[in-house]
Amino acid sequence: MQEPEKTSLYLVPTPIGNLEDITLRAIRILKEVDVILAEDTRTSGKLLQHLGIEKRMHSHHLHNEHKATAHLVDRLKAGEVMALISDAGTPGISDPGFFLVRECLKNDIKVECLPGATAFVPALVKSGFSTDRFTFEGFLPIKKGRQTRLQSLAEEERTMIFYESPHRLLKTLAQFKEVFGAEREASVSREISKMFEETINGTLEELLEIFNNKSIKGEFVVVVSGAAKAGKADKE
Repeated sequence: MQEPEKTSLYLVPTPIGNLEDITLRAIRILKEVDVILAEDTRTSGKLLQHLGIEKRMHSHHLHNEHKATAHLVDRLKAGEVMALISDAGTPGISDPGFFLVRECLKNDIKVECLPGATAFVPALVKSGFSTDRFTFEGFLPIKKGRQTRLQSLAEEERTMIFYESPHRLLKTLAQFKEVFGAEREASVSREISKMFEETINGTLEELLEIFNNKSIKGEFVVVVSGAAKAGKADKE
């Protein structure tokens, strides 16, 4: 019987808030691999210390992933087993990972992604909007291409999911109001799985007013109802 192909690269989701939000399998993989590729070794070091894991870490982030990938592929081909983790959530989802995975697959290196924490799923489910069909847009372009992207979504019928930083939230909500309409229903979740987690639902106009008079801290997920079902009819 042929032995199963050995996995060389594991993508391991890490908690987005509560440190208990990590699977038993993820902990085992992190203990077993030869090296852990971390977006920020200081942040990941705290998690590993909490889990009682002592393991070599190498920095792998957006600024060095292109330069470092060829060397990592060579090491994986030579037999090393690695785990890739981001600061929080699933690697490759608005975080480093895509480029390394693509190059591994080109070189017939087996890649495995563990299921686990990611911010957009709980935000979508808690929004009350349709989950049958949705589009994950992640972070909008900061400048170039931002308006073009928004205009392309004006008639999108699926539920839309966006990530946003605290210092751009008001600008984004204002742009959503302009493009999607003041009465379009939306949901804003922040600090998912953390101590000050909250979700606020309302029209874009209502949400803009709320956050104009509110301290804006934390990481945000904005869920916007689809165009075909705008308004309260979208709620199920």
